[in-house]
Amino acid sequence: MNGVLSLVLCLAALIGGGLVGFVARKMYAEKKVQSAEERAKLILEEADKKALEKKKEIELESKELLHNIRADFEKETKDRRAELFNMEKRLIQREENLDKKVELLDRKEKELNDKLRDITAKEQKLRSMEEEYKVLLAEEKDRLQRVSGMTAEEAKKLLLARMEEDVKQEAGVMMKRIEDETRQESDKKAREILATAIQRCAVEHTVETTVSVVNLPSDEMKGRIIGREGRNIRALEMATGVDVIIDDTPEAVILSGFDPVKREIARIALTKLMEDGRIHPGRIEEVVEKVKKEMEVSIKEAGEHAVFELGIRNLHPELVKLIGKLKYRTSYGQNVLDHLKESAFIMGTMANELGLDANLAKRIGLLHDIGKAVSHEVEGAHPKLGADMAKKYGENEIVVNAIEGHHGEIPALSIYTVLSSAADAVSGARPGARRETLEIYIKRLEKLEEIADSFKGVEKAYAIQAGREIRVIVEPAKITDAQATVLAREIKKKIEEGMEYPGQIKITVIRETRAIEYAK
Repeated sequence: MNGVLSLVLCLAALIGGGLVGFVARKMYAEKKVQSAEERAKLILEEADKKALEKKKEIELESKELLHNIRADFEKETKDRRAELFNMEKRLIQREENLDKKVELLDRKEKELNDKLRDITAKEQKLRSMEEEYKVLLAEEKDRLQRVSGMTAEEAKKLLLARMEEDVKQEAGVMMKRIEDETRQESDKKAREILATAIQRCAVEHTVETTVSVVNLPSDEMKGRIIGREGRNIRALEMATGVDVIIDDTPEAVILSGFDPVKREIARIALTKLMEDGRIHPGRIEEVVEKVKKEMEVSIKEAGEHAVFELGIRNLHPELVKLIGKLKYRTSYGQNVLDHLKESAFIMGTMANELGLDANLAKRIGLLHDIGKAVSHEVEGAHPKLGADMAKKYGENEIVVNAIEGHHGEIPALSIYTVLSSAADAVSGARPGARRETLEIYIKRLEKLEEIADSFKGVEKAYAIQAGREIRVIVEPAKITDAQATVLAREIKKKIEEGMEYPGQIKITVIRETRAIEYAK
């Protein structure tokens, strides 16, 4: 009995527990479903909210896009309208122009018609006058025959005789005119022949001086010029732009440089420094700067004096300055500025003799070597440089051609070019101007080459740089590289023993071996 009761109680407990669990699960499930529904509701609300925001954003973007499209359309429409307006304006203008042209053509057509009517009327009038003239001529002919008692044939002969007399007179006048023209042409030809003869009789010479010698009171001054560790000589070279050469030459310093003005500045500055006694870098720069300013004034005055002396007017100030620079340049020992003035006087004289413009001739003579003022600064021949500068500063074509062609490099455009060449050569070739210096110069070059050629193994020697350098080409089969060094020393020693020369001479021995083959 107790067992059955226990079983019933167990069953009841199990059933009650199951009911309780079912109820609990049901309640839990309902709560979970409610929570899910709430979450779903929140998600739906949030999605609706986002969808609403997205919708608004899309609407804004659509409105903005629509606004941009509308603005672009309006801008394009406005541009099209403006373009159409301009086209319409141009068409209207063309139409107006066409109307004007049509009106002009109508007016011209009317004028032509009026002129045509006038011409027709004049032609008719001329025909009637011609008929009247024929009648009058016939009447006059009959009257003349009755009055003169001459037939038409006799009158014709008389008329021909008078015409022959008139023709003879006109022929005489024509012959006189032809004779005068021939004389003028022959005078012109004679001038050219005379100028050509002068040119062919003259001889040209050219050489430049690139060193200046400054005499010293004593050899002790060389040490002061050099200065401690060479600072004074370096300062002088830096300030002036020239090379200061101090060698064994007693009581002398050599200034070397292609710019004659810089050499002259260095010479004057060095002379003043020696007179002053204070020689140091600071003082050197001060004196050089002062001399440069003085030199500018001196150059300008020299140019102005030359121009005034020749009576030349309206010359550009820069050309006057370049003329003054040539006071410090020489050619074969002849001062270039003096050469220019002398050439100008010669050209003026020849121009007077030939009936040409003497003032123009003097102008060309003074300017023909102006290129030498910058030939050491700019690459090129001095005639071309001078012509370029003359053209730059406003000189006419005759002057430019005479400057560029005074050595015969280009064809002469006028007789003044030939006269310029002749005057330049005559001034340089006159006795005492250059020849003596030329002979000494050539002899020195020949002596240099002769000394170098006297050594065995020397193929050819060339003296260059106005005798300041000699280049010796040796036969590579007979002279080795080591022997080339010895040969240079031997040539140096022989030159020092057998020649007198200013400054120093550079000896360059060249040994070259070439291997050549031809592929066939």
